[in-house]
Amino acid sequence: MASGAQLSVTDQRLSTRHPVDLPLIGEHRRLGDVMLHVTNLSTTGFMVKGEVALQRGERITIRLQHIGRIEAFLVWTDGSRAGFQFERILRNDDFLMVIKSLQPNPRLHRSR
Repeated sequence: MASGAQLSVTDQRLSTRHPVDLPLIGEHRRLGDVMLHVTNLSTTGFMVKGEVALQRGERITIRLQHIGRIEAFLVWTDGSRAGFQFERILRNDDFLMVIKSLQPNPRLHRSR
């Protein structure tokens, strides 16, 4: 079974990361609800700040406004940071609506 969107390293890095300050509750099959603090978000995944009681490859489900429920798996951890990859690439128009709702200050939006 494939795990997450099958992206090359180049594809992953081409996805622009947007700084956010988003507390979320992730759902984990063994741990139940897991509190997450998302610090950046892209169409392919997100980074959280703080300790995460998960092992690499474990999956969580989160809910994003305009997207709904989406599964992500833990790709890396580094001290108090962790990176998750979405199961699929988010559609750009949906993603931009998420960013717009999280960054109401127009000066923080990149011109497209």
